[in-house]
Amino acid sequence: MTSPRTLLILAVAMGLSACAGGFRGDGAGSGYGSGTGAGAGAGMGVYDPASPQYFNQTVGDRVFFAVDESTLSAEARATLDAQADWLIRNPEYSAIVEGHADEQGTREYNLALGARRASAVRDYIVERGVADARLRTVSYGKERPIEICSTEACYSKNRRAVTVISAGSSS
Repeated sequence: MTSPRTLLILAVAMGLSACAGGFRGDGAGSGYGSGTGAGAGAGMGVYDPASPQYFNQTVGDRVFFAVDESTLSAEARATLDAQADWLIRNPEYSAIVEGHADEQGTREYNLALGARRASAVRDYIVERGVADARLRTVSYGKERPIEICSTEACYSKNRRAVTVISAGSSS
């Protein structure tokens, strides 16, 4: 029979061993998007440049928009350039581009705005060489907010397009 002390030592050892291998020594794995947040280390996919986790956390899966705009900023275009490069290097993946809006305005207006945002992202990625057949768009308008409150800080997080990666065909 195992004593409680032995179980405690075993649990501590297992916890510490889960941390082993987290330091790479090459600078990778530190900073924003390094997998240090919730769900970090799940399969260590963030270190595999061909993984959806790497796409989400390192390349970046979302771009943001100004109020009532579907025009891509310079920062958004830089993120989308990286997304297009990743998709070109990983042809086994397809993507759905989700368009979102903040809570201001009517449901119908925000669905249309989300659709314009998703289309702007899809069109830009296609211009960079990704086959149109690998991309679909959907608009959620204001129905799936990241933040819920009536301040600009919240609104700005909700004005976005998110590229969701999946294996295989997007149809």
